[in-house]
Amino acid sequence: MRRSNLPAELNRFVGRAAEQAALAALLETSRLVTVVGVGGVGKTRLALRAAAGAQKRYGEGVRLAELAPLRDPDLVAHALVEALGLTDHTPKAPREVLIEHLAERRTLLVVDGFEHLVESCAPLLRDLLAHAPGLTVLAAGRRPLRVAGEAVFPLAPMDEADAMALLAERAAEAGAPVDVDFFGTAGASVAGDPPGAPGASGFAAAGPRPAPEAGPRAASGSGPWEVSGSGSRGASGSGAEGVRELCRRLDGIPLALELAAGRLPLLSVEQMLHRLDDRFRLLTDGGRGELPRHQTLRTAIGWSHELCTPEERLLWARLSVFAGPFDLEAVEYVCGSRELPPERVLDHLGGLLAQSLVSREDTPAGPAYRLLDTVAAYGAEWLAALGDTERMRRRHRDWYMGLATWCELEWFSPRQPEVAARTAAALPNLRAALDLCLELPEDAHLAQHLAGTLWFAWVGCGRLSEGRHWLERALAQESGHEEARLKALWVLGYVTVLQGDGTAAVAALHECGERARASRNALAEAYATHRMGCLALLSDELPRAEALIGRALDSYRELGELNSNVLMGQVEVAMARAFRGDLEGAVAICREVREVCEERGELWTRAYALYVLAFSAWTRDAYEEARELLTECVSINHTFRDLVGLVLAIELLALVTVSEGDPAEAAVLQGAAVPVWDTVGIRLFGSEAFDGPRALCEQRAEEALGAEAFGAAVRAGRGLSLDEVVERALARRRDPAAPGGPADATAPRPFRTARSAAVPGTRKPAGSPTGKGGEAAG
Repeated sequence: MRRSNLPAELNRFVGRAAEQAALAALLETSRLVTVVGVGGVGKTRLALRAAAGAQKRYGEGVRLAELAPLRDPDLVAHALVEALGLTDHTPKAPREVLIEHLAERRTLLVVDGFEHLVESCAPLLRDLLAHAPGLTVLAAGRRPLRVAGEAVFPLAPMDEADAMALLAERAAEAGAPVDVDFFGTAGASVAGDPPGAPGASGFAAAGPRPAPEAGPRAASGSGPWEVSGSGSRGASGSGAEGVRELCRRLDGIPLALELAAGRLPLLSVEQMLHRLDDRFRLLTDGGRGELPRHQTLRTAIGWSHELCTPEERLLWARLSVFAGPFDLEAVEYVCGSRELPPERVLDHLGGLLAQSLVSREDTPAGPAYRLLDTVAAYGAEWLAALGDTERMRRRHRDWYMGLATWCELEWFSPRQPEVAARTAAALPNLRAALDLCLELPEDAHLAQHLAGTLWFAWVGCGRLSEGRHWLERALAQESGHEEARLKALWVLGYVTVLQGDGTAAVAALHECGERARASRNALAEAYATHRMGCLALLSDELPRAEALIGRALDSYRELGELNSNVLMGQVEVAMARAFRGDLEGAVAICREVREVCEERGELWTRAYALYVLAFSAWTRDAYEEARELLTECVSINHTFRDLVGLVLAIELLALVTVSEGDPAEAAVLQGAAVPVWDTVGIRLFGSEAFDGPRALCEQRAEEALGAEAFGAAVRAGRGLSLDEVVERALARRRDPAAPGGPADATAPRPFRTARSAAVPGTRKPAGSPTGKGGEAAG
């Protein structure tokens, strides 16, 4: 995990030198600092700038949690877990996970856009600060948190010098430089581009979404999709006095200034002043009274809206249904229509981008766009005025349900890493889709279907706790659609098995099995049987595990089901065989699984097959082969945030290392596994079978080093971050002839070996009759 997840600045930070210094000083003396101010004043950009400057003081790094896209207050803790890059497989509440993680770490947590969730956010942050003395919180929002010890940092609009500097900088970026006499505006400054500094285009690129203060028509004299007359191109006649007056009229609000700069290629400064005069006169009934600052920003946004083309206005309104970043494909589907042809959406999106109304960002899934939050609120109001909000929210939901279905199918393909990245990028919008499904009783079946379809995101990408949250909420409603309910039930059973919550797992899987038999849904029954077998495996009930999973595999084959779950079932049978002493049979199964994974490009299940094959190589004293298999296993599991597979591989790698003659490194790896197990749940699931490699490694390493040196090495390992452990494992390549050499072939093994017997359902499964090979239970 990187020490910081702050976004890189896309343009130069301008001005605010005094504010930067004051905020930096406050962060040195206060553990909770909240930057407050009106929408568009630059709270987010300043907070991120200050956080970037303070990174060196925080050993565990600086992490940003963006709360603006959240609608469900119960997800605030989950969002902080995600922001901190944590993966927790236990049934512990996210609040407990956060406290345990932060308790002994020195971390700066930036919380942005919290104001609509303050009732749940404030007490959570208060508890975190009380239990984690090394934690500092820098919040940015339209209101204080009202937590004891909070230092409130009110952020005023820019002074004249900084405002003029910002307008000039952004106008130059837009290709319309203005004439500004900086010698007459003392104090103006333009910051450079420090590596890794945060931010997004504009001072309020990720600011909170305020509630609108007036209807859209109050800020626009024209109809919703009318276009005002265009002015002449260029900023001719835009002298320093005109720029100074424009900045004064816009109250020095950064977002308003950036919106104005985006229009300078079309209008001169004088034309802008004239249009603003007309608008202010309308809003003050022709008088010369001062406008409140929030109304100044609203006027500037409304003015930008008026200058958009009808198609750009319509797109602006429709984009307001997105939560967080979105890609072009999503926009074309959700926002496209007869009035806004999908093939023209890119052009209109480019127009909004050029006017600083939309920002662009690069994500692991590719380019994405984001409607500025303050601007989104205005667009949402226009959408409501058109009476089109519910229809657009449903189109948004439909797109993300389709995306989830595509991702589930493509999980069993060479696109697995792309699926993981796209799912992570789409998570705020997937949450919004789930929220809508749960809002409408008639859509309860869609909530169950979507929560179940995302099994790979919950199980394969380390989001068990959030997955359980959505699955339990969806199943609390009676949908009347049996297939959707059955899928959600077996997925909930799978999640709770991996969390070590056997009681909840049995309840969900028993209900799934009973209802599946009653409705004659053989596939859902097979999944329920499979997961009951998985629970038995983790409980050391090995004969029962092999029988149940074998029965499920037979059903999968008869039904033509082939996917990652089916292959994982084969690996689980192999583990049961290995634990019972049939290593030869286990290896035969895993070689077959590896072959299918290579044909299909599947990585996630492949990693578990490699784990079993690596153990087999260790028993043959083929340590170099075992290490190669395990380093691939570690790399895959780390990519998918699968801590269960990762920690199992690290434990076995420690055993290989001590067998190679390096007990000190083995002890370090054993120590590094301890905090990982803390986030997975009960150590090695409480299973004596899974504990075999660890126990043998500990015995050998401690005998070789002595208790004191062994303990010191374990403590050193516990102090490593997960990224450091993974980097250490991947970088290390052992020489089979290293001092210490191969271990004695007669040394005790954690698993016995025996002759292979027939394994039910472990032939290569037939392809799905549909040719899709998707996880189709329900």
